[in-house]
Amino acid sequence: MAELDGAAWPPVPIRTQRLVLRGSEARDRAAFIELFASPEVGIHIGGPQPRDALERSVPEVPGRRRGFFVVELDGAMIGAITLDRRPGELPDRLRPDAGETELGYLFLPEAWGLGYASEAGAAALGWFAAALPGEPVVLCTRTANSPSMRLARKLGFTEVTRFEEYGAEQWLGVWSPVTPSG
Repeated sequence: MAELDGAAWPPVPIRTQRLVLRGSEARDRAAFIELFASPEVGIHIGGPQPRDALERSVPEVPGRRRGFFVVELDGAMIGAITLDRRPGELPDRLRPDAGETELGYLFLPEAWGLGYASEAGAAALGWFAAALPGEPVVLCTRTANSPSMRLARKLGFTEVTRFEEYGAEQWLGVWSPVTPSG
């Protein structure tokens, strides 16, 4: 995997029809805590975290790192998109000898089902393809998470494999940027 280190970070905010993808700011802290304390979100990430623990541990500017996009709607954070290196110890890697970039996403429940995840995901993938041409991106989700499976397919991910992890069947897909042929 080519590292995101070669890409300017945070990037200039990415604007879509309805959203802005940008680096995190101090004003996002309350929404960040809400996201990780939410029981509905927690179902998909190993359980919600206790709000009081988050209040103590979340930094003033949460999520400030390469590959972390705040998804903003009308000036407020509604979710996050991440582009991270998939840890080498995880099963069923696309390229065993090299890391891959993995797309992740979390949205507040009130933003679910409105197309924001696909709009933000497509924008992040477009940015990634421009910053690191030709690099594939993987996505892993539980097969039982039907909305996430639909989103993966809508974004253009194709199945590579399925495997058992965390007591559930997981789906690993790959997205490759389309490069114009000459």
